Amino acid sequence: MADVLILIPARMASQRLPGKPLADIAGEPMIVHVMRRAQTAQLGPVVIATDSEVIAACIEKAGGRAVMTRADHASGSDRIFEALAAADPQRRAGIIVNVQGDLPTVAPADIAAAVAPLADPAVDIATLAAEIVRPEERINPNVVKVVGTPIAERRLRALYFTRAIAPFGDGPLYHHIGLYAFRRDALARFVKLSPSPLERREKLEQLRALEAGMRIDVTLVDSVPLGVDTPADLDRARAILAASPR
Repeated sequence: MADVLILIPARMASQRLPGKPLADIAGEPMIVHVMRRAQTAQLGPVVIATDSEVIAACIEKAGGRAVMTRADHASGSDRIFEALAAADPQRRAGIIVNVQGDLPTVAPADIAAAVAPLADPAVDIATLAAEIVRPEERINPNVVKVVGTPIAERRLRALYFTRAIAPFGDGPLYHHIGLYAFRRDALARFVKLSPSPLERREKLEQLRALEAGMRIDVTLVDSVPLGVDTPADLDRARAILAASPR
């Protein structure tokens, strides 16, 4: 496949947990944990895309690379698209992986697994999901479900994403994990699209791609990484990583 570049968007202005990229977890800022895990995936260069000089300095101190972006981006996809020009001016990378900066427990192997569907030239975007095993998550609208048709072992072609319980009937439900691998031209196309009707209704950005006819394939993995959005999530992340071997 084409060369891979991992971009991690990080901003300070989180509403529920301000300054969370720099929150200390087991002695290091959260964004550094995410960077290290992305580097361990060994897919290609890892660059942090940020609007904060403090975050950039933190990353550089940890031996990483950061590029500055505008502060007014509506989404992480827009932020990484701006960062792409600075991070890869030679246009070497044909695949761009967007890893959220608030996933300090994400498994490096899962980051690598997200890229695998792009071996098929028909796929525009690839992402991850895990089977829902906790009954309460089936009815939780904050747990986004992917509805897809199986096309290979541990792989789906996405038909829809929803906050509702779907599909109806017997069988597994899948928890979508918001980590994306884009073909470079697919990312450029995606960020130029206007928000779509179903995207507005469900408040799910990935529906914009489906409504525009873009193909999204999904790799099924074993578990969902912890997303840190609240102080309680941060406490959980600290407990998990404090118990992990360094």
